[in-house]
Amino acid sequence: MIDEEQPAQGNPAQQREPSLLGSIRQHSVRLGLFALGAALLLALVNTGTAQRIAEQERLAELEALNAVLPPTAHDNDLLADSFMLTPANPVFAHQELLGLSSARPAYRASLNGESTGVILPLETPEGYSGTIVLLIGINANGAITGVRALDHNETPGLGDKIDLRKSPWILTFDNRSQDNTDPVLWRVKKDGGEFGQFVGATITPRAVVAAVSKALTFFAENRAALLNPPVREPNP
Repeated sequence: MIDEEQPAQGNPAQQREPSLLGSIRQHSVRLGLFALGAALLLALVNTGTAQRIAEQERLAELEALNAVLPPTAHDNDLLADSFMLTPANPVFAHQELLGLSSARPAYRASLNGESTGVILPLETPEGYSGTIVLLIGINANGAITGVRALDHNETPGLGDKIDLRKSPWILTFDNRSQDNTDPVLWRVKKDGGEFGQFVGATITPRAVVAAVSKALTFFAENRAALLNPPVREPNP
């Protein structure tokens, strides 16, 4: 009797190889899909976060603008009616009076189509601890509707009283103008003016008073251009 040949048994390692490669491919696909899903989720989260941050910044900007020019004085969108003041390319006379070190937005206000005022940024490098950034609202008649300190590094308990959260001192500018306050009085009382200084801190209020006075001069010299923006040509 002739024994039938037994089928050759393959190498166990060779038999496992296709199964192992298939498993690796499956895991790779799963990992790729997981990474793609995670990336999409992260993109959605970042988009939502960026939108919320942008909205919060917009609301904070509007709050600051409404603090220096009350909402009752305008019905236009201040953010939409903004324009840039660029030190390197000034478009207004004596723009250096604002002391700007970089481009900053200004805003025109109107009510029922009539110009009611403007909000201007200004800086003074003469603070005790460096540059002070301010925002000033001026109505069409040239009177101050509000002044706020946006950024400063003044000494806590002393120079930081220019911040409304620390002291009401900044409100002393309200309703002041070049018409009702003589130029020689735009100084702190220590220098013969009408504005109070802080105990132990004269440099800071002196710098702010001078900056606000210069801003009024800038407004007076550019009143028409500031209140009446150039007519935009229609798109062809």
